[in-house]
Amino acid sequence: MIRVVFNQKGGVGKSSISTNLAAISANGGQRTLVIDLDPQCNTSHYLLGEQVNETVGDIKDFYEQTLSFQVHPKPVTDFIHRTAYENLDLLPSNPELGDLHSKLEAKHKIYKLRDALSKLGEYDAVYIDTPPAFNFYTLSALCAADSCLIPFDCDEFSRQALYSLMYNVQETQQDHNEKLQIEGIVVNQYQPRANAAKLIVEALLDDDLPVLENKISSSVKMKESHNESIPLIYFAPKHKLTMEFLALHGELTG
Repeated sequence: MIRVVFNQKGGVGKSSISTNLAAISANGGQRTLVIDLDPQCNTSHYLLGEQVNETVGDIKDFYEQTLSFQVHPKPVTDFIHRTAYENLDLLPSNPELGDLHSKLEAKHKIYKLRDALSKLGEYDAVYIDTPPAFNFYTLSALCAADSCLIPFDCDEFSRQALYSLMYNVQETQQDHNEKLQIEGIVVNQYQPRANAAKLIVEALLDDDLPVLENKISSSVKMKESHNESIPLIYFAPKHKLTMEFLALHGELTG
C-alpha cells in the first residue's frame, strides 16, 4: 500500500502524520518505507536527526540519474537508508531538490518514481511526504500511490483551499492513475472544545467530504518528539497523542 500525505498548505502536519503512521506500521511488524519529497527535509530530520547530514544518496541523486542516459542506472534501493527503528527505512530528501524541478518537468519524468516503486517487493507499506505545493514532485507521488491522505487544520482558509486540492487529486486520478483514491481527510491539531473547530468539521461532513473519524489533537509532545528526532510510538508510547495516532492507523488499515 502506497500512501501520499498531501496538502498544498504548509504547516498542516504532513511530516508529522506521515512519519508517525509509518513508525506505527513498522513497530507493528510491517516492512515500511518513508519517502521524503519535500526540500525542507522535515521528515528526513525527524527520522535521522543529525545523521541526515551524513547520508550518501537521496531522492535528489535518484532523480539526477534519470536526467542523464546511463546504461546501468542504480536501482532506487541504492538510495534508501535504514533508520534506527526495526522495519523502518527512509529515502531522504535534499535541500537542493527544488533545483531539479524544472528540468524534470521539462523532460516529463513524472512516472520515474512510480516505475521505481513498482519494482520494490519488500515493503508492506510506503508513506510519501510531499512539498506544500501541487508541483512535479507531488504529481509524481500521486501517480505512484494507491491512496492520498489530506492533513487538515481547522481553519476557514484551509477549508476553502480543500476543494481545489481535492480537484487536483481527482484530476490526477483521471489523467494519470486510475487506482488513486482519496482515503480520507485527517483533522490535525484539533481542539474539541473550540466551537470554531467543531463547526468547520461539521461543514466538511455536511459537504459529504471523507473526514476520518479519528482526529489528531494539538500537543506540545509533538514538538518534543520532533526535537528529539524520535517518532511518538518510541518517544511516548502511552501518551494521548500516540493513542490518537494508533487509532488513526487502525482506522486506515482496518
